[in-house]
Formats: sequence, C-alpha cells, structure tokens
Amino acid sequence: MIRDLHNKLINKEITSLQLTEEYFERIQKKDKELFAYLTLTKESALEQARKVDEKIKKGEEIRILEGIPGAIKDNMCLLGTRTTAGSKILDNYIAPYDATAVKRLKEGGAVILGKTNMDEFAMGSSTETSAYGPTKNPADTERVPGGSSGGSAASVAADEAVWALGSDTGGSIRQPAAFCGVVGLKPTYGRVSRHGLLAMASSLDQIGPITKTVEDAAIVLSEIAGEDLRDATSAKSSGKRYENYLTGEVTGLKIGIVKEYQENLKKDTKELMEKAIETYKNMGAEITEIEMPYAKYALPVYYIIMPCEVSSNLARFDGIKYGLSVNDQKYSDLPASLREALQAGNRSLLETYLDSRKYGFGPEVKRRIMLGTYALSSGYYDAYYLRAQKVRALIKKDFEKAFEEVDLILTPTSPTPAFKLGEKTEDPLEMYLSDVFTVTANIAGVPAISIPGGKIKEGGSELPFGLQLTAKWFDEENLLRAAHAFEANSKFKNQNSKP
Repeated sequence: MIRDLHNKLINKEITSLQLTEEYFERIQKKDKELFAYLTLTKESALEQARKVDEKIKKGEEIRILEGIPGAIKDNMCLLGTRTTAGSKILDNYIAPYDATAVKRLKEGGAVILGKTNMDEFAMGSSTETSAYGPTKNPADTERVPGGSSGGSAASVAADEAVWALGSDTGGSIRQPAAFCGVVGLKPTYGRVSRHGLLAMASSLDQIGPITKTVEDAAIVLSEIAGEDLRDATSAKSSGKRYENYLTGEVTGLKIGIVKEYQENLKKDTKELMEKAIETYKNMGAEITEIEMPYAKYALPVYYIIMPCEVSSNLARFDGIKYGLSVNDQKYSDLPASLREALQAGNRSLLETYLDSRKYGFGPEVKRRIMLGTYALSSGYYDAYYLRAQKVRALIKKDFEKAFEEVDLILTPTSPTPAFKLGEKTEDPLEMYLSDVFTVTANIAGVPAISIPGGKIKEGGSELPFGLQLTAKWFDEENLLRAAHAFEANSKFKNQNSKP
C-alpha cells in the first residue's frame, strides 16, 4: 500500500495534501465511534503534506514514506504535542522533544496525523484501561481492538492511517494487530531506539510498526531502525532496506511448531494453524516439531519481571516534576474531602506525592506498581524477582536450542479472537492469558510478527485470527520474507489493503 501511494504521488495522480485531507475526513466520520485517536495534529500534518507536494512540483526526489500519513502511539514523545500514555497523570504533559523513532519518521518526510489511544502506560490487553475510554474494534465495535496498542491497530484497520507505530512489552503490537486483522511487527530488542518512549518495562519494551501489509511493515522498520547514542541498548543496525528481502521464496526454510503449545488449542485455532502449516509446506518450507519446555513459565515470569520494572519506572511520576499535581487541579475534578483539604492549605510534600499518584493513576497501573513493589521488597526479591530472572535465562536457552534446529517458529498470536468490551475487565488473570503466545519473544528479546491468518466465526461475527512468526535475534530479514510469502500465497493476502 505504501509503495502504491508513493508511486501515485511521484506520478502526480494524487497530492500528499489531498491524501492527508482524505484521512482526516475518514477520522472525522469514523473515530467518534472507534476512538482510535487521543490527539490530532492536523495543522502540522497539512503543513508537512504541502512541503512534500512542493518538492514533487519542483521535480525533487522523495523518499518512500515521504508524504504518507500515519499515526503514533501516545506513549512516544512528539515535540510540542500532548503525550499522555493514556493516563490522567500526564493529561497536561507537552513533549519537549521527539522520540528517536518519531524523529526518524519526520526526517523521512512522513506525515503524522496524531497520537493514538492505548492502555494506560501500556498496561493492558484491550485498550480498556485508557483513562480516556476504550477504543473499539473496526471488525466488530462491540469487541476490543486488543492492547495496549489498540488505537494504533484500529486506526490502520479502519483506514484512519496508512501506518502506525506501537510499542510491544509482552505482545502489545502483535495481539492488537491479530485482533484487528492487520500486520504487527515487534523487532529484536535494540533494533529500534527506545529514546522518547515513556518506559513501562525497560528490558522488554520495543517500538515497532502496525501496517496493512508485510511490505509496509518492512518499509517503516527501515526508516526507524538503527543505533542511537541516546539509547545504550540500541544496536548498530541501520542502513538496511528490509523491503528488499521480500523475495517470496521460502523453499528449504525450516519452521518449528512448538509441541507444548499444541495441546490446548481450541478447534478453530487448531484448524487455521493446520491450514497455515499446509500453506508453508506447499511453498517448499520444512515443518518440524520442536520442544520448548520452559515456555510454559513465560507468563508467570513476565508478570513478575514486568511489574518490578513498572514499579521502578513509574516512581518518577510524583506530582512535582511534570504531569498532574493535585495542587494544580480544579477542585471540581477531585473528591469533596480532598477539595476541602486543598482549600485549607498546609499540604505536606508527602501528601502531594500520595494524592497525585492516587488520583492520577488508574486501577491497573496501581495493581502492577503494588505487585512490583512487593516482589522487589526485602525478603521477597530472591523468592520472586531473582528466580524469575533465572527462568528468563532458561527460556532464552529454549530459543537458542530451537534455532539450532529451525529458522522460524510458528504459533497463533493469541489463543482467542477479539473478546467483547467489558468481558475480561473484572478478571485480570483471564486478561493476562491473552499474552500467552507473545510474551516469550519479549522475554528472550527475539523479533516476532503477527500476520492475518484467517477468520473465526464467533457470536455472529467473523473475527480476524493472527498467526505469529518468531525468528532468531536480528533476523528480521527471514522473518519478513516468510511472513510476506505467506501473505502472497494465502487467500488472506491484502484483505485489508485498499489504497
């Protein structure tokens, strides 16, 4: 889709201004129901579109993303723009700089339409924990779009953006992509700089693209990847054009099917997995069953390590340095008892800290802060956090052993299609199970991609189903090549691709 639009721009079949205005018109029509966006940046988007049109008019060459409209998840800094991370505690925060990934997109001439809705501080699997309200799934507006990058996935699926950036800590790009029937790529940890991404769990977070097609994901990755001196965990990996590796050829490629994952698959999920396996076999790939005995511990390991890092990272939001402070809030926004205390004055610094966090953070954020603080506390660090890190090392060894036998691993992205709004909000453990197939990639730091793999009929709706491919560290080339080949050789190809 991006390439088609790029060609239309350079052939003067359409202008970037016209294209950008079309997307804003779609947002105006659709987003009152979907609520994919928290903030629109219409003025700067139209200004950028005019600049691109002027370059084309002068006969200057433009880059492939130049003039193409997209969206940014609201936990990435965008200079001069409100950046909330879906939380009331950052309701009034205006980013003073661009995240590195955003800066690189700007340098590539991309048009940024706005900031998308998300679970608060990326903590959730449904975009229902957003302090501003839930996003709805374009495939069925009674269902969730997934999370935490639900706004980004919904914006792409609903043709409210050509591409979008999400962040992935335990599946937050791939699971919403699967629920919305689009492509979601989590690169290798370190492939894309995290500078300017509001941290949730620093050893797990990674920025990546959500797009209509695999080629589009490769194009966006090419623009945002690379070393960044502001991020010590970033890798020297810039300069590659990942779209050039999409040959469509997978003959001889070895794809692993995890034995431990096959036992509890539901009938519909199992049938679609079998169809995907048959598709790859027909293309010449070799299918091998592999064992990953420690994979079953991935979810409990994730839900110990991640809250510990959350507890540390969110300590900075204290009502003093930036964001919400109860001392600055309108009294009408607060409970009567607190309004009276504020009016009386004489508030201590500790009371300001506690009340700002109490009224700034939502229930899921508080839950994870408490879990992490407990696991890191004296007497429990060794029993929980240290043990989880040891099992994390074993899970990584599972991957190392698996990749001695195979090139890629194929699994479902999620055990179920999109569930209904409100269905799992009262049961956090049930919600956490949505990440059972995705968290392993974050724990090990390997790249993974979700691609459309069919539809599942449920409750009168045909809901998107996602397939996940996982590759070796820094082997996005084979990952994207195999995903693109499936896309091109299955009946699901381009099901969401309408320029």
